[in-house]
Amino acid sequence: MPVPPLRLGVNIDHVATVRNARGGPYPDPVRAAHLAVEAGADGITAHLREDRRHIRDADIAALKASLAVSLNFEMAATDEMVALAIATQPHASCLVPEKREERTTEGGLDIVGGRDHLAPRIHALAEAGIRVSLFVEPEPAVMEAARALGAPVVELHTGSYCEAALAGDEAAVDHELARIRRAAAHGAAIGLEIHAGHGLTTASVGPVAALPELRELNIGHALIADAIFVGLPQAIRAMRAAMDRARG
Repeated sequence: MPVPPLRLGVNIDHVATVRNARGGPYPDPVRAAHLAVEAGADGITAHLREDRRHIRDADIAALKASLAVSLNFEMAATDEMVALAIATQPHASCLVPEKREERTTEGGLDIVGGRDHLAPRIHALAEAGIRVSLFVEPEPAVMEAARALGAPVVELHTGSYCEAALAGDEAAVDHELARIRRAAAHGAAIGLEIHAGHGLTTASVGPVAALPELRELNIGHALIADAIFVGLPQAIRAMRAAMDRARG
């Protein structure tokens, strides 16, 4: 049975990080989103943090107004963000943990301990017609908790795997890949759509992209970093090629 194509969602947060470093309008994350789509991205991801450190409210509105592909609105599970998502109507909202002091998202949501907090917000988004995904640790028990909450999609946190790959720790790489593999298989078996992301590069994406249960990868920092040297379209084409090789 052929393996379905793997979608690439491009996160444009760090284009906004560069823009905000000088306080002006350039570089424009919306322009980056359109370049990404032209180069082969299937969708665009943007994380509107509570402190607005990179993406801003106006960016989300402009992305929604101008994109023909899906917009994945990454957000903390707060009443403010739920209201913004319902007003904006992105294709998807991915609920992620968020701490003010962190540099980037560190680990997945606690959807077991946080069930009472998450359930009404997931319900509100779903009632508004927004597909909800949960950014979670790759564990079978977490897949069960996601299904119980009624979220149709999980995005598996690949950060620990990527850190092990960067460190050249083969034992840790094998361990983390096994976790991702088990979670993806179990989640798909109980009816969840499986996505993955965080820290993936062209060097590390292959083993994750090869997993047949995966339907989408969301990648940002590595693409924006590579774009400094080769340009954003070429960085995206290189990532797409690495994904397709693994998928094939």
